[in-house]
Amino acid sequence: MNQGDCKLRLYVSEECELCDRAVAVLAAARAPDFECVCIEDDTELSARYGVRVPVLHDVSRDRDLGWPFDVGDVLRFLSA
Repeated sequence: MNQGDCKLRLYVSEECELCDRAVAVLAAARAPDFECVCIEDDTELSARYGVRVPVLHDVSRDRDLGWPFDVGDVLRFLSA
């Protein structure tokens, strides 16, 4: 699977400095389009990701890359 086939979500919380950094890392890695999903209004997502955000989630493979991550980590995650 190449990067273009990957549907990505970045789980975040409001006013989260680490989440802002994660977006910058994804931009530097030239990650394919992703959507930011705020977990605060969703009980299930808050329970799953509450203390772990930001988390990059590959929807097609149901797998996560948790913070901290850098450009190299993102590239490896996308190519695995």
